Amino acid sequence: MYPVGATNAGLTAIAARVAGEAAELVLAGHERMRDGQSVRVDTKSTATDVVTAVDRESERFVRRRLAELRPEDAVLGEEEGGTAGEGVTWVVDPIDGTVNFLYGYPWFSVSIAAQVDGVSVAGAVVEPVSGRRWTATRDEGAWLDGRRLSVSAPAALDLALVGTGFAYLPERRRRQAALAATVLGGVRDVRRAGSGSLDLCSVAAGWFDAYYEHGLHPWDWAAGALLAEEAGAVVSLPGADPALGTDMTFAAAPSIAEPLHALLVESGASGV
Repeated sequence: MYPVGATNAGLTAIAARVAGEAAELVLAGHERMRDGQSVRVDTKSTATDVVTAVDRESERFVRRRLAELRPEDAVLGEEEGGTAGEGVTWVVDPIDGTVNFLYGYPWFSVSIAAQVDGVSVAGAVVEPVSGRRWTATRDEGAWLDGRRLSVSAPAALDLALVGTGFAYLPERRRRQAALAATVLGGVRDVRRAGSGSLDLCSVAAGWFDAYYEHGLHPWDWAAGALLAEEAGAVVSLPGADPALGTDMTFAAAPSIAEPLHALLVESGASGV
């Protein structure tokens, strides 16, 4: 379990500190690109699934800092992998929203969470461009720049603003688009911004009333889902609800969680 002296709040402080430092590195890369300098870009699962040199530089930095601050802990990162340890495991997305970063669209983040036995107990999501810092500690709440967060309370599903996202594989994107088209008919509107961690933070802040997406990896949701949960959202993680499919992440304000869940199930979410 926990190394001697560790607390959830202490882990949150480390996550926020390291994510903030990494965000400065990512911001410098963003500014270089804005000034016309090129950045190396490679692809992963598909031609649209990109990774930049700044992603890799950010993750290497985070790993170095965590090794200095918590040398006994394991690290699971998007770019360099890893496995969960017996104690604390840090789950790291060095740039969540890499396509946004590549295009200069300022909706991307550095996301770091601490997990114990696969459960997030502390997390931080830092936006390099705006400087906003989202933090959460299990059983102690979620915060944005020192302001405690609470989810929204829409009166009905047709008044709910819902976030979502799409996969890199064209075949799955088409299925996701068909699901979103059906959902769109039952809610106020749908948003697709391109960063799962920040979409989950948006639920925590009440900027979205709900968010769902198939295909997220642990580094996408580890910190953001904790924020949403600690702000009062109903949260379901990949694999937890077969009716939504094997890999859906779901977060919703309690007032519309049940009807949105029903709409997703009726719309064929399990087959996406």
